[in-house]
Amino acid sequence: MLEAREAAGLAYDVAKRAARLKSAKVAHDDLIAAAHRAQADALEIEAAAKRRLADEYDAAQARGEVASARSDRGNQWTVSDGNGAASAASLGLSRKSIHDARHLRDAETAEPGLVRRTLDAQLERGEEPTRSALRRAAEARLERSLDRLQRVQNSVRRLEETKPPPPTPEERARQVAVFGTPEDRAICGRIDEIVERIGEQPAPAEAVRRIPPASRHAVDTAPIRRAAAWLSEFSNLFEQEVQHGTDASE
Repeated sequence: MLEAREAAGLAYDVAKRAARLKSAKVAHDDLIAAAHRAQADALEIEAAAKRRLADEYDAAQARGEVASARSDRGNQWTVSDGNGAASAASLGLSRKSIHDARHLRDAETAEPGLVRRTLDAQLERGEEPTRSALRRAAEARLERSLDRLQRVQNSVRRLEETKPPPPTPEERARQVAVFGTPEDRAICGRIDEIVERIGEQPAPAEAVRRIPPASRHAVDTAPIRRAAAWLSEFSNLFEQEVQHGTDASE
């Protein structure tokens, strides 16, 4: 009985320690996850501040209030009132921090939500959110933009190389003679539209029956008769001119 009591007490103590360790580990994991979420939120705020810094710095350079690379090379660090334009160092900024801020801003502009998605992906993997991960994501996004731009430029270059020479005045005149001017083609398009819209209507007797009494005063048959006469005359002249369209198709 004493041996059983001792064994049971030992098992209880081991189980109790295991339960405490498990609770501590769960608490530790929860604490680490909460810390990681706080880090991610802080990095998101920091990234927003960096993007704002890049915008303000570029705007100050455009106004001549901050020296740019051009003013640096030309030694023209002056503004309208005669004071010297501020340098990055005098503002407490390094060129690398400005470069990184611009990269982050441009990447977020190219793909809105990139910063938050990068941080959330790290949290889902149980990783600690870091500045280096954001920097890598921004660089990868800008690299994709540069690759796409390069592909577009190459496509434009190939099109320019294979583009036929502009038509001569004689060729242009021939095109107009065959295909007409834009106004000519618009006339043809409107006729097609009129015929198509009429084809969508019910039979005349059905259309008359379906005009509501409240709308009958708005129906003027005189313009309708003129339109019908115009279409009839057009179809007769067209058939005489182009022999039912055979000449045009040729």
